[in-house]
Amino acid sequence: LGWPLRLPDGGRHGFTAAHRVRLESALPGMAARLETALSGAGTLDAAGGIPAGGDPEGGVRSARRRTPRVLVLGCEELMYAPLRLAAALEERLGERAEVRFSTTTRSPVLALDDPSYAVRTCLAFPAHDTGTPAGARPDHTSGLPKSPSGTVRYAYNVAPGADARRRFDAVVVVTDSAADTPALHAPGGLLDRLRPHTDAVLLGVLPSYRPLPAPLRGPYFSSYAPDEVGWLLQDLSDARLEAPTEEREEAIQSGGAHYAESLPVEYQPTAEYERLFHGALEDSALRVARAVGTVTETVLAERRTRGTGRPVLVSLARAGTPVGILMRRWAQRAHGLELPHYAVSIVRGRGIDANALRYIASHHDPADVVFVDGWTGKGAITRELADALAPFGEFDPEIAVLADPGGCVRTYGTREDFLIPSACLNSTVSGLISRTVLRADLVGADDYHGAKCYRDLAGADVSGLFLDTVAARFDEAAPGAAEDAAALLHAADREPTWAGWRAVERISEEYGIGDVNLVKPGVGETTRVLLRRVPWRVLARRGAGRDLDHVRLLAEQRGVPVEETDELPYSSVGLIHPRFTRGATGGNGRAAR
Repeated sequence: LGWPLRLPDGGRHGFTAAHRVRLESALPGMAARLETALSGAGTLDAAGGIPAGGDPEGGVRSARRRTPRVLVLGCEELMYAPLRLAAALEERLGERAEVRFSTTTRSPVLALDDPSYAVRTCLAFPAHDTGTPAGARPDHTSGLPKSPSGTVRYAYNVAPGADARRRFDAVVVVTDSAADTPALHAPGGLLDRLRPHTDAVLLGVLPSYRPLPAPLRGPYFSSYAPDEVGWLLQDLSDARLEAPTEEREEAIQSGGAHYAESLPVEYQPTAEYERLFHGALEDSALRVARAVGTVTETVLAERRTRGTGRPVLVSLARAGTPVGILMRRWAQRAHGLELPHYAVSIVRGRGIDANALRYIASHHDPADVVFVDGWTGKGAITRELADALAPFGEFDPEIAVLADPGGCVRTYGTREDFLIPSACLNSTVSGLISRTVLRADLVGADDYHGAKCYRDLAGADVSGLFLDTVAARFDEAAPGAAEDAAALLHAADREPTWAGWRAVERISEEYGIGDVNLVKPGVGETTRVLLRRVPWRVLARRGAGRDLDHVRLLAEQRGVPVEETDELPYSSVGLIHPRFTRGATGGNGRAAR
């Protein structure tokens, strides 16, 4: 039939306006395929109508041509999709066929073949959506079908009875893949019971809708409190996904693997680096709190007239998740609001987790959804999200971020490029959750993207410390946040400037890199390069100060040169080793070890 991928078959699984748009666009093509199948079965001919000799009337074959009768038969609760298919087929065929719709049921009704009675005929058959043995026969007594065990199903007014004019020339059975079982095809099954009463039995199978699992929550998955965030991910904690940094880098740059198919080995900070983290947290807590307040107040003000007026925070795992939790805490403290918060996966080059979006759309108004991230670099994820959401018309692709040094979004807490302490570490400041994983052998079409929970690192976890330290400064930050949010809301021009993207293109050209994906601008992205990738060099804006203390320490530990420059719109930029192989080393990438 060509049923759209991951489209629910009706309201029994939740059906949104976005789903309806997808169905409307697909129905003409499905109706055309049904027409082709009916023609192939001999039900239709080029001129329309029944071919000569194809019409039984009173048991006598007639050479007279008449309009064929086609029944689209749904299966129990699977009604909406077959009904829409029948309507689309009727519209396509016009006067060439009479199209009717009906559905099977588990409810027994007395059938009486009398023109004045509504239920004229009954076909009983074994259920094909349960464990009913193939070939089992229904129970009949005194002409009344009975279903004491719940394993018998019924199709009413499908058989013509004594009135041959009621005969259907074709019956199109529409079921889902879960009910396309041997019992459906077995002797005495539905298809077998239909054949004596029609000239053609066609079967259309829709992919079964599988309800998505509920979000994962702490303390089982992540060290965050269960009400802080629901992770729309699958737990891959038992999978072996880590690979040495150099091995991953070579595979990624050679095109042999995507970065989301494996995980870097978790960085274990030295005592000196831990001291830098705690110092940075103390120094920047008020600045982070003010940015949290600014972006949260902006979101609340702008979303007051959209959807239900109460935002649903959807953070991009994992950098966006601590920010989403802090925004939720601000809304709770400042306004008494309990905002739902989910974390979802988005992968550069692969898009956002469509199943996670489907879950959110089935539980909330998509107009309420606000996507949240930690910071922008050059804006790659901003663009990725906009492209990924294009098929989901009801979601607003705009991202709210804590810091937007790249000028990539309209809603932000600040456009300064400063150290957000959650960027300093990996899972131990992100609820013990890894970055997300998308690999074909682990993530199926109906699965969420995956991630690991590093429960063994609980002793080093500072996720709660980061959140509590920043939240403790909310009251102090409130006046400044209110002022910043008001200025942002009344700004004449908030459109993205994309200044960061232009700077990245210039740096890529100046340093002969040739790939903007190897240029990571901003303090947060520079830190990621040093923690997860094979760094080539670091560009630092002269006078950046203590915001780069941890960057300089990591660069020293990894033997990476730091170049001071005056012409940099960011505090720092990390350059990934271009054309990396495990034999390459040094600043020019040519020396072999």
